[in-house]
Parts: sequence; C-alpha cells; structure tokens
Amino acid sequence: MNIEQIYTGCLAQGAYFIESDGEAAIIDPLRESEPYLKKAQKNGVKIKYIFETHFHADFVSGHVDLAQKSGGKIVYGPGAKANFDFHEAKDGEVFELGKVKIKVLHTPGHTLESSTYLLIDEAGKEHAIFSGDTLFIGDVGRPDLAQKGTMTQDDLAGMLYDSLRNKIMTLPDEVIVYPAHGAGSACGKNMSKETWDLLGNQKKTNYALRANMTKEEFIKEVTDGLLPPPQYFAQNVAMNKAGAVGLDKVLKKGNVPLDVETFEAMANHEGALVLDTRHQSKFIAGHIPNSIFIGIDGGFAPWVGALIPDLQQPIIFISDAGREEEVVTRLSRVGYDNTLGYLDGGLEAWQSAGKETQTIESISAREFEQELEKSKLNIMDVRKPGEYEAEHVEDAINIPLDYLSERMDEIEDDKTYHIHCAGGYRSVIAASILKSRGYHNLVDVAGGFKAIRDTQIPVTAYICPTTQK
Repeated sequence: MNIEQIYTGCLAQGAYFIESDGEAAIIDPLRESEPYLKKAQKNGVKIKYIFETHFHADFVSGHVDLAQKSGGKIVYGPGAKANFDFHEAKDGEVFELGKVKIKVLHTPGHTLESSTYLLIDEAGKEHAIFSGDTLFIGDVGRPDLAQKGTMTQDDLAGMLYDSLRNKIMTLPDEVIVYPAHGAGSACGKNMSKETWDLLGNQKKTNYALRANMTKEEFIKEVTDGLLPPPQYFAQNVAMNKAGAVGLDKVLKKGNVPLDVETFEAMANHEGALVLDTRHQSKFIAGHIPNSIFIGIDGGFAPWVGALIPDLQQPIIFISDAGREEEVVTRLSRVGYDNTLGYLDGGLEAWQSAGKETQTIESISAREFEQELEKSKLNIMDVRKPGEYEAEHVEDAINIPLDYLSERMDEIEDDKTYHIHCAGGYRSVIAASILKSRGYHNLVDVAGGFKAIRDTQIPVTAYICPTTQK
C-alpha cells in the first residue's frame, strides 16, 4: 500500500493517490488528468476509482476527463446528483482496491453529499481517513455553501456536528487525517498550515472536536465570523456537477501566441480582459493601459475567482516567457476556460511596437513614514477585516480587496490614496483595478504592513464599539 498526497499550494488543496497490488484510486483530483495518468503508468498500476468527497466549490475537478482517459469509476457519496455517469455510494459501502479497502462514511454538513473515505489496510486496520472538507487540521468545513430552500447554515452546522461525533471521532486516535485543504483556503476559517495529522491530536487541539462541546456551542462557534463565500464558488459547483471539459481542450484554445496587433484588437474591440501575471514589481514599472494585475506567484487562482465575476469572460494575458501553459492551467482550475491567448514577446514586444505603457507610483515604507510626518494622507488598507482589526495604521480605511468593486463609490477620484496590504501583492492588484477604472492618484506602499511595522508609523488595534467603556 502506498499513499501520496499531491498538494497544490496556490489552492491550498490536497489530492491523493492511493495504490495497492496493481490498482490505484484518486481522491479529489485537480482539473489536469495527465499527472495522475503518468503516475499510474510509471508505477505500473491501473486507476480503478476516482473518489470525490463532495462537489467542490473552490476548484474545478478533472474527474470526468480522468475517468474517460483511465477507465476509472467516479464515486460520490449518498444524495449526489450530476450530469455524468458515476456511482452513488451508500453509507458504509466498501470498495476493494488491491489488498486494501475503502469504506464510505457519509458525513453531511459542509454539503449534503459530503463523505469521508476510510482506508482499511491489508491487515484490516483502520489506517487513514480522507476527510474532504468535513474535517481540516485545526478546523472544520464551513456549513454555509449548500443552503437550499428552508435549510440554513445552522441546520448544516448541526449535521456537521453529528457527522463528526458519530462517524469520525469514534475512530481510533492513531488514524491519520488527510483533508482536502490547508491554510489559505476559503473553505474554512482557521486551518493549520500542516496538511495531515493524527486524529487523536485533532481531538485534543481542534476547537470543533472538544469532548464536552454541545451542538449549540458548535453551531455558534463554527458559524461565527464567516465571511461571504467568493463569488466563483457557486459557478465551480455547477461545473463540477455538469462535468468540465478536459484541460487539453482548454490549453489548445488558450495557450496561443498573439502578435501585438491581434492582442490589441482583442483588448479594444472584442471585450477581452488583459490580465498581467508577472511579478508586481514588473507591473509597477510598466504595463499595458487598463490591464489588471494578478501575479502568478501569489494566490493567483483564488484571486482571479474572487475578482473576475464572469467565468465566461474572454481573457488574454501577459506572462513571463515559458509560463504561458501554467497560466492557462491555473485559470482553468477555477473555471476560467475562455482564455484566448497571450502576448507573444511580452511587454517588450508591446513597447517595441511603439505602444503606450503606464506605471504605478510605488514608495517604500520609510518614504511613506516621511510623507505622513509632513501631512495627513488618505490611507487605504486592502487586507481582510480580521487582519485590519488585529492591527492597522492609524486613520487607515479598510476596503478589503475582495469587496473593492462593491465599494468603489467610497473612493473619490480627486484624492490621492496610499494603498497597502500585508506584503505588497494585493495592494498592486487593487491599484491596477482602480487605475483601469479611471483612478490615477494612487501610491503603492511596497512591502505592505510587514514593512510598515519596521517604521515608527503609529498603528492601532480595532476596538469593537460594544466593548468600549
């Protein structure tokens, strides 16, 4: 028996490759099938099953394409409904894989069909659980994504409480927990950076698994502080239920070099969004007018999903040479399949053709400090509310990047705004969006709040008005 966790940092997502005696199972695969097929071929095993813990909201699965290419059977938990052929497992159903067994534990709460897969080894010992979004390391799945009709997030949270207590916490402490996500995912609130743990440790350290916790306490703590889910979540669920096309078709359409004239025509006359995926320092130094920056080396796919509302939006992009296929692949992981090509030769080709470029003013935290000493500034903090409330620059306004478009009316075009985030990535995204919409009096604070903390700029913590005395 062999278990391999295939972790993708950009999505904070864990897929799993399990093999035993010539047979393999994949759990929660990403969009691209080729890595799993190559691994199976290299190891001399046949993919027998493709297990999905639930209909994912934060990425598009490649289950249908992988099944077609491998012959593996797609398996979902009880109650799953989809537009493709799959096996709807029963609670307690056991699947044989070589010399091991995989048992289905129906664990609704995150979604109604959510299931945990229990791996039983060659000796009949309960070895590991693949818990999907039911149980994370340090947290549990959010219960607000599958609300329908009269069913509320509290109802789902109650189901999750029962699932954890009746199906998971009854397992031996030495069982290994392999979740679908780690820190950075929007599928939970407080996930650990660790990507696996022993169940016994989680019983001791995970707030949601406290031994004497009542259902009412669980519901309150699990639902407290939940931010609205990113807008692309519902669209990804729909794609996963319908069965997305294979990545090879998306690459054929999107991994296409475009000359300057064609690229410009698509941007100006065909409604294509120009996406600049280079490092923020390069974007600041020079970029195509009206282009949006979301760097490939940051939280690329989730930020694309959060900020580009239409999955059918035509996209053309600029990238560093050699990373074009990576950009198309990572866009497709969150459902953006309408990529039409990239600027051949990059920004250098654009400039060589005599086309206009723009820049963004950027200053260091020390320069920011010096400007603050001279006069009052309009400071925009684009971090998440929790980051801002923990500590922020005095008099800074908090407009989280996720909600920038909705709060655009709060920004005055005759004022200059000094924008910062935590480290300098999100602030440039914000500046690019504002600049594309006609706001030009913008100053990026390089290094963000991390760099600001090394200065003498006054900072303060947020105090809830209800606790003030």
